Amino acid sequence: MWFKNLHLYRLHEVQLLSPEQMAMALTDHAAKPLGTADARRLGWTAPAGRLGGGQLLHTVQNDGHRLISALRQERMLPASVIKEEVDEQVADIEAREGRKVTRKEKMALKEQVTEALLPRAFTRSQKIDLWWDTERNLIGVNTPSRSRAEDVLDLLRETLGSLKATPLSSQTLPIRAMTTWLGDPATRPADLQIGDSVVLKAKGDDGVLRGRQVDLDSDEMQQLLESGRQASQMAMAIEGQLSFVLHDDLALKSLRFGDALIEEADHADDGDDALARLETDFVLMAGSLRDNVARLIEWLDGENQQEPASTKSEAQS
Repeated sequence: MWFKNLHLYRLHEVQLLSPEQMAMALTDHAAKPLGTADARRLGWTAPAGRLGGGQLLHTVQNDGHRLISALRQERMLPASVIKEEVDEQVADIEAREGRKVTRKEKMALKEQVTEALLPRAFTRSQKIDLWWDTERNLIGVNTPSRSRAEDVLDLLRETLGSLKATPLSSQTLPIRAMTTWLGDPATRPADLQIGDSVVLKAKGDDGVLRGRQVDLDSDEMQQLLESGRQASQMAMAIEGQLSFVLHDDLALKSLRFGDALIEEADHADDGDDALARLETDFVLMAGSLRDNVARLIEWLDGENQQEPASTKSEAQS
């Protein structure tokens, strides 16, 4: 269950439900099968799947960590399939009636075709895990997509009645810090290790340069920085703890936890119980994320405490 990606959010004015109250609220918004007319649906699902007995919430009582999972279901109906069917019907009408089909008629046909084809479309499901550090008022969503993370927060907001959350931000912008660390090794924190991939963004219209499996301390890299390019993504590691690609919006992607932590999880006595294994992994992972997110924010000169006036994540229902 180890997270691969992390979009981080700061919670404000939190009114925390007890684990029992939250479990009941999650049940009221649990995932249900897609109806024949549904294009997509989002609801809560058991993080451990069927092996977890349907348990929707896992908690680490002493440390305040909570784990929940959303199930996103979506019918796969390619636009090209709809267009082909609409075009055929338009051609048939024009041939039979000897007239041009209007734009308004085409839009109505498109709605009819979509409604007719949806029940036969394949369904794609995606589970999205959410880690909630209730002691630090921090949420992390395990998805590579910011919009998917926002969708899960919207579901949590609907479930709890209200939720005021803003993307976690730092005093020093990640793009500025990464560019500084890349250009001047002396500025790097003692336990920061530079990786071997980077995305460099130009200030003008020169696009981006992507480098993988490259020496980020090479002369060529220094020349690119001197030309005015900035590092918008960079692979790095917190020595022995966690490796990731830091993005300019403070998202962490391609997460890999330290070997020592994985070995500790592997040697845990869970008696081959899948539920116990998930909870062991979560305890270790959540503790590592709490410590290392705090360390990263410290590298970026602390958290930006100024609360934005209005964002999607702040809205309350």
